[in-house]
Amino acid sequence: MHKSLPKIFIFLKQLNPILFNYNNTNIGIIYRNYENKKNDNELNKIAKICKKKRYKLFIANDLKLAVKVKADGIYIPSFNKNIVNSIGLNNKKLLVIGSAHNQKEIKIKIAQKCNAIFLSPIFPITKSETYLGINKFNLLSNLNNINILALGGINENNYSKLKMLKIAGFGGISLFKKKTGLIKAGFFKE
Repeated sequence: MHKSLPKIFIFLKQLNPILFNYNNTNIGIIYRNYENKKNDNELNKIAKICKKKRYKLFIANDLKLAVKVKADGIYIPSFNKNIVNSIGLNNKKLLVIGSAHNQKEIKIKIAQKCNAIFLSPIFPITKSETYLGINKFNLLSNLNNINILALGGINENNYSKLKMLKIAGFGGISLFKKKTGLIKAGFFKE
């Protein structure tokens, strides 16, 4: 039986104790450190904390590393267009999450046997001039029979707009770095 998907995903590239203060077990941690791939010590600490807090751990773009640290799944970024060996993944019972920015990339992630896909950016972000917006996001979400997760530009001011989306959950980076980000959004209580 497959593991269930968390509703909230936190992207991180290094250990940040603030991110582990939430008492919600419906959280997934996506370890995405492309600059320093050989930081096993830090990743082992993150894996240990995730297990203790009952967060699900996903490793970006590295199946061998995910198996090594006994992660719950892998994360396949949008730039990875390779078709994954789904037989190997099924034998390891790993969840597979991908990311996409358009319909073409969504189809690639479906071919990669993803259990869910981050569709991004939903809201404006500094590193991109374009974003999907609510209408285009919902159109793409409704076109595909797969769990869609919101990502990109989500903050305490627009968090409430997620209720207008057809999503299985959401992910964030900067929202979780602020100690009060989700508290101000009304998601967690102090």
